Amino acid sequence: MNLSKLPNERKLALCRKYYMAGFALLPFMWAVNFVWFLHEAFKAPPYPEQKKIRTYVIVSGVGASLWLIGVIVWVCVFQECRSEWGATADYLSFVIPKGVP
Repeated sequence: MNLSKLPNERKLALCRKYYMAGFALLPFMWAVNFVWFLHEAFKAPPYPEQKKIRTYVIVSGVGASLWLIGVIVWVCVFQECRSEWGATADYLSFVIPKGVP
């Protein structure tokens, strides 16, 4: 979809939909919203809806970044502590690694 062909009101509505979808535990939607509307928010000529789009883009970028950091931290902690957590970690694993812990 080419955003330049959409009216400004439709751009704002679409940006808001992607922003709200991120709250449904879909941080990928925030990442898409950030990348897709980045040009509209900061580089396009000014128009009335741009301020609200800019807010959605910034918050979407921050939210997606926080989710990414959280996932990376969880993966690192889980890999380091899996053997210490015993059966609890095994219940959290889809694949139980073989070998000496």
